[in-house]
Amino acid sequence: MQLFFALLSGLLISAGIAVSKMIDPQKVLGFLDLTGNWDPSLAFVMAAALVVYTIGYRLSQKKGAPLLSSGFTLPSKQQLDRSLLIGAAIFGVGWGLAGYCPGPAIAALPAASSGTVGFVAMMIIGWFIAGKVPLKK
Repeated sequence: MQLFFALLSGLLISAGIAVSKMIDPQKVLGFLDLTGNWDPSLAFVMAAALVVYTIGYRLSQKKGAPLLSSGFTLPSKQQLDRSLLIGAAIFGVGWGLAGYCPGPAIAALPAASSGTVGFVAMMIIGWFIAGKVPLKK
């Protein structure tokens, strides 16, 4: 059942990303272009996600455990560290240059554009390289 609901959740978010046109790098780059022809639509998508998450999180706090697991897995780390800041900076640069982040890029794969396929291939290589780089804590 966990796998089924993971698949269902993935399909739902992929459909939402596609319907909102967030799989289009030009749409995302328009959002990031604050000094030019700014497109605020991504802010509305993010705000809607935040509302849904906040409601779901608050409801989950009232339960002892999720339906399909023995307990909730919540992040315990609450401070900023070097690896988070470096990763966020690299992510931001990549997002700003390409107009993709991992979720929308994977959701856009069925279109099989060379830019999308190239981005996802390089993203996978980047994950591999990042896993090999030791970061001091």
